[in-house]
Amino acid sequence: MSTNKVYGDRPNKLPLVEQETRWEVDVDHPYAARGIPETMSIDHTMHSLFGVSKVAADLLVQEYGRYFGMKTGSFRGGCLTGPNHSGTQLHGFLAYLMKCAVTERTYTIFGYGKKQVRDNIHSADLIRAFDEFFRQPRAGEVYNIGGGPQSNCSMLEAISLCEKITGKQFHWKYVEENRRGDHIWWISDLTHFQEHHPNWKLQYKVPQILQEIYQMNVERWSEEMLLCRD
Repeated sequence: MSTNKVYGDRPNKLPLVEQETRWEVDVDHPYAARGIPETMSIDHTMHSLFGVSKVAADLLVQEYGRYFGMKTGSFRGGCLTGPNHSGTQLHGFLAYLMKCAVTERTYTIFGYGKKQVRDNIHSADLIRAFDEFFRQPRAGEVYNIGGGPQSNCSMLEAISLCEKITGKQFHWKYVEENRRGDHIWWISDLTHFQEHHPNWKLQYKVPQILQEIYQMNVERWSEEMLLCRD
């Protein structure tokens, strides 16, 4: 299980256009319709130490496939989430966002005008992708895997959804400086994986994911909030 962080901040060099609630790639760019493919270079870019550690493992997994012919695959994930995701600050985007919405905790947004975009894939969809590869494996494959064009949102759009689901005003503060190596816009191109495994399709989109996270956790989070106040 790799990560989109292997691409470092190279996606930030795409022709990005600022819209009302999100950043988007220029409509004339080939990535606009499908997202970012596996052919994007991982070199000459800032990765973060986390990203570099994943690059090393990613390449080793590929090498065992290409050098020894082992059935290996690197899945470069976008935002992976679900109702059992224990989100914390800087990790677990949607889960932590919803937890802050329910508990009325202040969420810190880092840079990019609050309009950075992420694709989000439900853990159930990801596990089904693993199962497809397990049943028909290939040697040394690499796949970008995430919500793709079907399941993505900006920070502002996710906050709006949280407010709608919880019925509460969301509390946030904004820090102008973005995290180093962070993406402004990331949407995974799922074409390569779907060509190899045409039976696989996403079943969840962002609103469904957030609703499920809320329903599974609202009682527990609400109790935690009351205990903290006591």
